[in-house]
Amino acid sequence: MFGTESSLSMFLNTLTPKFYVALTGTSSLISGLILIFEWWYFRKYGTSFIEQVSVSHLRPLLGGVDNTTPSNSTSNNGDSDSNRQSVSECKVWRNPLNLFRGAEYNRYTWVTGREPLTYYDMNLSAQDHQTFFTCETDHLRPADASKKDCKMENSDILMQKAWRERNPQARISAAHEALELNEVFWRPLLQPLQAKRRTQSGIKFTMCATAYILLAEEEATTIVEAERLFKQALKAGEVCYRRSQQLQHHGAQYEAQHRRDTNVLVYIKRRLAMCSRKLGRTREAVKMMRDLMKEFPLLSMFNIHENLLEALLELQAYADVQAVLAKYDDISLPKSATICYTAALLKARAVSDKFSPEAASRRGLSTAEMNAVEAIHRAVEFNPHVPKYLLEMKSLILPPEHILKRGDSEAIAYAFFHLQHWKRVEGALNLLHCTWEGTFRMIPYPLEKGHLFYPYPICTETADRELLPSFHEVSVYPKKELPFFILFTAGLCSFTAMLALLTHQFPELMGVFAKAFLSTLFAPLNFVMEKVESILPSSLWHQLTRI
Repeated sequence: MFGTESSLSMFLNTLTPKFYVALTGTSSLISGLILIFEWWYFRKYGTSFIEQVSVSHLRPLLGGVDNTTPSNSTSNNGDSDSNRQSVSECKVWRNPLNLFRGAEYNRYTWVTGREPLTYYDMNLSAQDHQTFFTCETDHLRPADASKKDCKMENSDILMQKAWRERNPQARISAAHEALELNEVFWRPLLQPLQAKRRTQSGIKFTMCATAYILLAEEEATTIVEAERLFKQALKAGEVCYRRSQQLQHHGAQYEAQHRRDTNVLVYIKRRLAMCSRKLGRTREAVKMMRDLMKEFPLLSMFNIHENLLEALLELQAYADVQAVLAKYDDISLPKSATICYTAALLKARAVSDKFSPEAASRRGLSTAEMNAVEAIHRAVEFNPHVPKYLLEMKSLILPPEHILKRGDSEAIAYAFFHLQHWKRVEGALNLLHCTWEGTFRMIPYPLEKGHLFYPYPICTETADRELLPSFHEVSVYPKKELPFFILFTAGLCSFTAMLALLTHQFPELMGVFAKAFLSTLFAPLNFVMEKVESILPSSLWHQLTRI
């Protein structure tokens, strides 16, 4: 026993201050390198390298088994289904309630000096316009073609050029040129009607509906002016639609033209309904939307029912809203924030005016209150970004022209138009405020699986940063918290660096502290050794020490 103490004391006495400096400096350097690597790995992959290695490699070696997947085949199928769902959920969609560039987005730019739309967002819109408003046979239709050497054949397509053009003024100029060319071509054929139109309204009649669409979207500075141009587009669009409808079965090119004319007509009627909604003629807008959905029931990709839901909420026609939800909130149909949060609003409306958190904690939730809370949890799980905008914990911006389902862009688009409807229902925001955070306790973390929906896609943050302007702070879910090992390594690096600095500045004093610390550290071992020596015979202990 005394030999052990003497050897420990001799070892501590032989250590010089330089040893302590080298020891602490080396420890600080190693922990600093680990910290840098951990931070880089976390920023790139969103997880700790040490935690990932321990879960993926060390736990199987120690006998840990993942019980969530019963077999390899089930795991593979689940992974493939999850990947397919993630890809579909990260698809960028056209915003059903997108604003008018000239009358709304540009006015915002004039007032604030900020660009509300990103280049990525506008580029997606240009692709949409080329997809919906053009077809391969446009060169056969003189309405949309330009002249080249005074001939209509083998010419550039003005409106296709206009939709691809980046400069707004160039797009508008191309649209005006298409209108002028169109009038020159159709004047001999429609001379009587042309004269009648001029005498009645003082405007020209042309057959280029897409040119009017572009001017209404980008050149018109007010909604009234945009509506006037869309009405002109509607006249031309109906004529083209009826003509192509009669010829659609005559060949593939006629079918493509009819499909394009259908898209043009639906777009015009929808935007006219949105103009009526913005100008306060809500009932007229509702009628136009219902007629449009009845006339073209297969064009569900336009999501006209979301426009209808917003207009019906403005009219406070909650029974009609419920009827629309019963049709579109189906398990086989894709969900959206509008569907989920509107369903939650209707259920919250039944109980929110009398809801009290204190009373609910005492007596428990009633059936109606439980249904409302579950609907809110469902909506928050689908898009967790919306509540902060509805509760005005984050400031709103103008919604983009495209949204990412379950992303921050969709949350902005929904809250921008629906915040007033939540405020109108007494107590609805209070109920949301009291219950929405409970959703996160129900969803597993990390998000390897969801509760009511598929796992939250990991691609939303990247896409939202491209869709939303740079001055907006993108909402991220789940919020990436620093892993334990990064915090631990940072603390260890800082502590050892401080020890190295103090040892370098005060070597003798730090040597005394180090000896005292090591003596205290080995004190329990010395105590155990004393107890063992008192119990065991001295001869046996002597034989053990010799070994």
